[in-house]
Amino acid sequence: MAVPKKKVSKARRDKRRSNNSKLAVPGMNKCSNPACDAFVKNHCVCKVCGFYNGKQVLDVKKDA
Repeated sequence: MAVPKKKVSKARRDKRRSNNSKLAVPGMNKCSNPACDAFVKNHCVCKVCGFYNGKQVLDVKKDA
């Protein structure tokens, strides 16, 4: 059975583990409303205009 010959340093151990902890950027798409140019996460309602899948889903109030 294989046994480590020497202790693995903390720096080497952390370098190996760091590759698995990288965060991925969520996919962003343009809003389905042609008048809105905002980017929206996939499968989410647009916070600017309230459109989802080409339909008005939320009533978003505009601050003056």
